[in-house]
Amino acid sequence: MAQLNLPDTLHTILIVSAAEHAALARMLARLELGVRVVNRGDSALAAIADDGVALVLLDVALAGSARLELLPRLAHAAPGRALPVLVMSAAPSEEERERALQAGAAGYLRLPCAPEEIVEKIQIELTVRHAWPDLPRGELPDVATLEVNYHTLLAGSPDAILLFDAVRGTPIDVNRNAERLFGRTSAELMRLRLADLCPPAQPDGTPSREAIDALLHKVLGGEVRVFPMTFQHSSGRAVDCEIRLVMLEQHGMRLLHMRLVDVTGQRLAEALRTGQNALLEMVARGAPLTETLNRLLLLMEAQAPGVVCTIQLLDEDGKTVRPGAAPSLPPEYLQALDGIAVGPRAGSCGTAMFLREPVIAADIARDPLWEGYRELALRHGLRACWAVPILGDASTVLGSFAIYYRDARMPRTEDERLVDVAVHLAGIAIERTRREAELARHRGHLEELVLARTAELRHAKEQAEQASASLAAALDNLRLTQDELVRRDKLAALGALVAGVAHELNTPIGNSLTVASTMSEHLATLKSRLHAGLRRADLEQYLEAAGEADGVIVRNLTRAGRLIASFKQVAVDTASSQRRRFRLDEFIAELVLPLLAATPQPRPKVRQQIAPDLVMDSYPGPLGQALSALFENAVVHGLAGRDDGTVTIAAHGLDDGAIALSVSDDGAGIAPEHVARVYDPFFTTRPGAGAAGLGLHITHNIVTGVLGGRIALDSTPGLGTTFTLTLPAVAP
Repeated sequence: MAQLNLPDTLHTILIVSAAEHAALARMLARLELGVRVVNRGDSALAAIADDGVALVLLDVALAGSARLELLPRLAHAAPGRALPVLVMSAAPSEEERERALQAGAAGYLRLPCAPEEIVEKIQIELTVRHAWPDLPRGELPDVATLEVNYHTLLAGSPDAILLFDAVRGTPIDVNRNAERLFGRTSAELMRLRLADLCPPAQPDGTPSREAIDALLHKVLGGEVRVFPMTFQHSSGRAVDCEIRLVMLEQHGMRLLHMRLVDVTGQRLAEALRTGQNALLEMVARGAPLTETLNRLLLLMEAQAPGVVCTIQLLDEDGKTVRPGAAPSLPPEYLQALDGIAVGPRAGSCGTAMFLREPVIAADIARDPLWEGYRELALRHGLRACWAVPILGDASTVLGSFAIYYRDARMPRTEDERLVDVAVHLAGIAIERTRREAELARHRGHLEELVLARTAELRHAKEQAEQASASLAAALDNLRLTQDELVRRDKLAALGALVAGVAHELNTPIGNSLTVASTMSEHLATLKSRLHAGLRRADLEQYLEAAGEADGVIVRNLTRAGRLIASFKQVAVDTASSQRRRFRLDEFIAELVLPLLAATPQPRPKVRQQIAPDLVMDSYPGPLGQALSALFENAVVHGLAGRDDGTVTIAAHGLDDGAIALSVSDDGAGIAPEHVARVYDPFFTTRPGAGAAGLGLHITHNIVTGVLGGRIALDSTPGLGTTFTLTLPAVAP
């Protein structure tokens, strides 16, 4: 942005608006212009009276009524000169624009508008006003005077700028950047119309003359913005530009100030990005390698007109060159290089692959690397070459990418970016193809392995079928054997039970039988003495013996009755058990009282740790019988001989809805060798103490049968024993 050459007394831009203009102020500061912002009309008039204001930006919302009465007052508020006022409107219309221009506005800006466009409008307005001398209206300025004044502005601009006479349609001044842009001298440009600087048609197919007419119509309507336009260099090369056209009226002349920015590089960069995405998509969907490489090389050649690109591939042996792609060269060029060996003098490509580094041949006609291939290259018009190896990794060369020039020269610096992109994309495509080929080979090998393995499996299947038949026969025999073993186990268990019953009943019944036999002898003796004369002493002796015998028989028969009742409990009877819903904490509390009452002194302490709200739908009778047996086992076996023992009854709910109920003591514990037999019928560690060894056996049957749960034992000698019942809340 060129600095303005203004009088020293004019250095301020007055903005009359209620909106924020920070970005605009920063941009004006680069032109060494100050900014003053006011939001009232009287404040604006006062600011102008202070002098130093070069231009006013007026928001139409603060310009008064529909007649915009503030505008002419501002324009004539500066003594001795007409102050330019640019009107800004957030709701622009043609009617409002006409009213503003009639009221004395120098220009009309349609909002929203980019700050740089506003700055450009200000710069043009101030330059025109202060670069040309004031001449009487209707008198054209001298061309020499115009050249000197306006050319100073154009020469300092970094962009290409042309000043057109809108009536004649030809430039009246251009800067050096415009000459460079079009490749023409200023004298040539002065003779050409704007449409003559364009190709016959724009990229969208619109004829250039129609596009120019439409653009001028917009500018004449007061529109100031960026327009895309494609021009043509004198060499025929297309030049994509962004163009700004501003209509100026000065001393009766209608002038077009045109600024052009070459965006060809941006368009090429956009085309490169689009092409890269398309190539990556081709690689992703598995397009043929030759098709992908040809598309890549055409993209690179479009980015650098005049060059020819090729890709050579390195065979998997790491020594032999294979054809890749060269869409702008005849097929015989790559075919002629097919099969050559890489080496230190194998042209640019073969040498680059051999050395794993870039190789530049600035003049193929003289470079010794091309000694064996010089005629081939020159025959196809190739004079210089820059080859870069395509690497898969640090130790793997996939091929080479080469740029050929039609004249002897060194590579251009702008080609380096293209080479990097091309080598990267080519590496992806080639490596993907190699991986797919390798996978195909592995797939073929895998199919061979599958066929061989299938044959092995088929043979194994036949053997397995034979073995299966043998196993089926063995299984039948095993099933018969198992059934026989189960039957024997049942018979053995029944025999053990019968033997236990016989053993337990033998003592009371034998005692009763002995006493009865003795009393039978006493009775026979008494009868024999009765005929000879019975004495009182004989009768008293008999009665004493009968009383003792009666006591013995009653005790033994009572014991036998208790044993028979215990035996009956071995077979759990669910039919006679009453099922109901009950709270476990209340049930345990009611059960503990009679258990303690029936326990002889010294009684243990009983702790109840029952979680509240545990409800069971089960058989309270069998459950109480099982808990009583466990409590009795803890007192008789665990706490025997102790007066400070503790029995703990605890219960809590489990995650699966079941209930864990435990009875534990801190007594002597169970010896490890006895743990596996505690549930066996008639097993007891205190024989002769009145216990039949059926308590835990019956408990096991109740828990696993009636209650549908399971029982677990945890005991440590000297520390105590815990029986844990895992019971469903709803019994089966």
